[in-house]
This record gives sequence, structure tokens and C-alpha cells, in this order.
Amino acid sequence: MKAYLMHADRDFDAGQEFPPGVEALASDLELNTLLNAMADGDEFLRDVASTALVCGVTDPETITYRQQVLRDCLAQPAVVRDIYEIAVRAILAEKRIWWGLMAKDPEPILRRSAQVLQLFVTALKVLRRVTDTHAGEFGSPGFRRFFAMIAEELSDDYFGIVDSHLKRLKFAGGVLVSAGLGEGNAGTGYVLRTPRDRRRGLAEVIGVGNRSAYTITISDRDEAGHAALSDLHGRGINHVANALAQSVDHILSFFRLLRTELAFYIGALNAHGRLADLGEPACFPVPVPQAEAALQATGLYDPCLALAAETAVVGNDVDTDGRPLVIITGANQGGKSTFLRSVGLAQLMMQSGMFVAATALRASVGPGVFTHYKREEDATMTSGKLDEELARMSDITGHITPGSLLLCNESFASTNEREGSQIAREIVRALLGARIRVFFVTHLHDLARGFYADPTSHALFLRAQRQPDGRRTFRLAEGEPLPTSHGQDVYQEVFGGP
Repeated sequence: MKAYLMHADRDFDAGQEFPPGVEALASDLELNTLLNAMADGDEFLRDVASTALVCGVTDPETITYRQQVLRDCLAQPAVVRDIYEIAVRAILAEKRIWWGLMAKDPEPILRRSAQVLQLFVTALKVLRRVTDTHAGEFGSPGFRRFFAMIAEELSDDYFGIVDSHLKRLKFAGGVLVSAGLGEGNAGTGYVLRTPRDRRRGLAEVIGVGNRSAYTITISDRDEAGHAALSDLHGRGINHVANALAQSVDHILSFFRLLRTELAFYIGALNAHGRLADLGEPACFPVPVPQAEAALQATGLYDPCLALAAETAVVGNDVDTDGRPLVIITGANQGGKSTFLRSVGLAQLMMQSGMFVAATALRASVGPGVFTHYKREEDATMTSGKLDEELARMSDITGHITPGSLLLCNESFASTNEREGSQIAREIVRALLGARIRVFFVTHLHDLARGFYADPTSHALFLRAQRQPDGRRTFRLAEGEPLPTSHGQDVYQEVFGGP
């Protein structure tokens, strides 16, 4: 049995290797805030959500498949949470039956496996009842396939056969084993036989009639005899014990996969509920192939800022279609870095199959999201800030591939205007030549102005708005780069004065 709720044709790998640069990405986008909202205190939910977000898929069909499953989850949250709890309880119940877990002898393996299987059958019956009651309320291909599989494979006949086998495996009437004699009269060909389902006749009880079978009684003090009998018993049930243990492992694997794949959707439900409580919108984005290099958004906002501030935040409208380079300038504390985070988070959330923090969004998929943000001075003084920035950019260029998204925030501002602009310009041009999409927040006017004056750059220029009295709207609009970032506004706010 397979859940197939994250992919249409394979299991979700929760242990896959994270892409390079994930630590910087999580820090720069403040991803922990979103993960905490998804986890709601559950470390397992957090781990699965983290993997899904940073190891997103690049196939629009798979993204749409997950979106359809998530729509069902949003429409039927109680049912989905019930199914998740069925899987969790089954896994926890198996862990509590520890005796026989490390045994090598067939007898304890068989007894433990039978007890675990009995618990699993109970859980599967509950899952079947949920299917019978609620399957018609789900419309996504993922859940339709899942419920159809449950209905087909967990039929009444299946449960009847399993219950019958479990009853026989109690061996209430003893163990019936057949064997032959091999070389040196050693036993061979041990086979566990189905016991006769009838009572013994009077002739057998009094010892007359058919005498083709013989009975040997072992004395209570015959330790060697009892050891030999135990060995015969173990040989007889060995294959059955192994088969039953494998069956238990198969069902346990199903519950683990079901728990893992539903954990992503439970996390998405948690985050969606938090944002809804704040009055923030959420939408299902339209993913398009990588070649289109598209990003059109309405009301795009930073969900981590909203979750951290516990209040609604300002969103932005943006259309970068056909613009591989977006340069963002404008007033200090005007929302530039927040906008940059909103773009990165939207890309990650979309490619995980989640909703995004916007009222509408259409974007192309890509093989990765990378960040190059300014850092604090190196406390060990082993290198200067510019050396450190160049080293990080070198590492990024060693891993980034065509179609990826690079978010730069105040990169190369650690040196003077002319040198920083020249370094950044050469790097950005090389990245654009490699078909990398670049969003660049900068106060380097020479850099921004140079691209603005170059019609071949095909860049989009956004500027953080500032009202005449110095107030920030935290909105971005298309605009020519200005030689000032209005730092005086910040000075007056801190120190006062005209």
C-alpha cells in the first residue's frame, strides 16, 4: 500500500539531502518563523515541512497535484487530521510492544508480530470506516486514488482472512509440523501444517483405530528432550514468523509514509490558519515552466513578518515577466528587504506545493533559490568584509544553475561606491548570461544607474515609496533610481531636529 499524496507515482523522501546554501537561505528569509507556524510545536511536522520547502519540485504538474490535495485538506481539515492521528497512533502503539523486538528465536518474533498485526488491523479498520464515510467529500486525484486503494485492498474479505490467520497463529491446539529424514537421519523439509479443525474421535481418545501416528511423551526432567522439542517447534514456525514479521514491516511502512506525507499538509493547514487569523490572504499560485522566467504577483507580502508581528502587513504588486533582472532602490526602511524576502518565500512555498502569501501569483519554477545578503563584520578578523562577500558569491556561483533565483541584499556595499558597483555589475552580467534570475536590493547608485542607462539589460527598476513628509508606505513601484536613500529621515527619527 502506498499513500502517494505528495507525488502521483512515488513516495516522498523526507530524508533527501538539502541543497547547498540552505543555512544562509533559511537565515536570510527568516524561514524558521514559517516553519514554527507550520510545526505548531511538533518537531516531526517541522522536519517534514523543512524538507518540503527547501527541496521543492520543479515540475508544474507535481506542484498542481499537491495543490489539489491541499485544497481538499483545507475543505476537510478534521477528516485529514483524523487520518493523520490514525497513522500516528498505530506507529506509537507498535513502539510500545518492545518484547521480542531484538529476539532471534522464531517464537518471540512470531508472538510480537502477531500482537502488532492485531493492533494494525484495528487501525486499518478505523481507516476503512473513514474511507466509507468521507471518501465522496474529496475531489483531488491524490485523495481519490488513496481512498480507492483503501477500499480495494482493505476489503471485508481481507479483514476476514487476516482475523482467521491471527486466530490460527495463537496455536491453541498446538503446532502441527511435518518433516522428512535427510542424510544421517537428520530432520529436513520442515513445514508448518494447518491443524485439523475437528475434535478427536472416541477411537483416537482410547488409543484404538488408526495407529500410523505415534506419540512421544518427554519427561519433565529431560532437559535435552525439551531442547530438541523446542528446536523442532522453532524450525516449524520459522518461515511463518519471518513472513509475519515482513507483513508487519510492510504495514508499518505504510503508516510511516502516510504520517510523513500528511505531515506536510497538516503543517500547511497550521500556517494557513495562523495567517487567516491575522486577516492575511493566501492563494494557490499558477506554476509555469522554467523557460518562461515569469513572476506576476498581486498583494505579495512577507508571511514571516506577518507571523512575527502578529498583524497584517503591506503587500506589493509586481510584474517581472521578460525581466531577468530586478533592481530595487529607494528610501531606507522602506520595505525593500521585506519585499525581497516575500519573493524568495513565495518561490519556496510554490515549489513545495503550498499556497503563497499573496492574493494572486503566477511564477516560473526553478532549480533553486539562493541568497547573498550583507553580513556583520567578521569577529575573528580573519578576513575583511569584501573578502567574505566575494567568497560567498564564489560558493554560490559554484552551485547555482540556469533558471535559479538569486536574491542579493546590499551586496558589495562594504567597499566604496565605484568599486562595489563595478564588482556587482560584472557579477550580475555574468549571472544573466548564465540565465540566472537576479533580484538586487542596493544603495549603490552607480550600479543601479548604470543598468538603468543600458537598454540591453532588460531590467525592471522598483523603488521604495516615500511620502513628502518622510513617511514610508512600505510599497514598491516602478521608478528611476535616485541618488539618495533618504537616510536623513532615519537620522531625524533617531536624533530629532528639523
